[in-house]
Amino acid sequence: MSTAKDLFIIAMDERPGVGIGQGDLSLVLAGAELIDLLAVQAASLDGDSIVPGGQYELHDELETEAASALIRQVPYEKVEDWLWRRGRELSATYQSALEEAGWLTRGRRALLPFGNDRLEVAETPARRRARSRWEAGEPTLISLATALGIDATRPEDGGEHANEPALEDEAVTTVLATINEAVMELEAVRQRRSIENAAFANVWRVP
Repeated sequence: MSTAKDLFIIAMDERPGVGIGQGDLSLVLAGAELIDLLAVQAASLDGDSIVPGGQYELHDELETEAASALIRQVPYEKVEDWLWRRGRELSATYQSALEEAGWLTRGRRALLPFGNDRLEVAETPARRRARSRWEAGEPTLISLATALGIDATRPEDGGEHANEPALEDEAVTTVLATINEAVMELEAVRQRRSIENAAFANVWRVP
């Protein structure tokens, strides 16, 4: 199971033609990878520090790459630092991997969140698995998607938010909280740059 790949598929399925910021998606993908590493005990958390695990078995190439990227010397890396380091251009990495696997195809339906190429999710067992987790309201996947601004509200729930999942794992809760903080920080940086650029432009308009 690759939560990051499932998340990528859901992001494209749920926001066709709208798009999600590349930086946001990369941060959340890095968090999804970490959550899967925690699940197989390839890593654990000591507070907000990522402690590499011992023996583990991974069947996904990108998850194996993520495990290899863990800092194995003390002091161990903080979750926040992992998100920014591992997340650098990670969305593009996942795009390439999913295209190579045939999970993404060129089409007219969806606009990739980080480019001009129009891609859509192919009808594959991978998409059906991701949709099954999403439609079942799987708490971790719902929480990750919510961090991207994807609304998990379902009309059949009477307007209630399905994206308020019960998370019992303290480590996963820590990762999700850190993801949300990182996404908000990235948005704050964007807004600050936008204001600075607008102010700079106004200087040149003054006669």
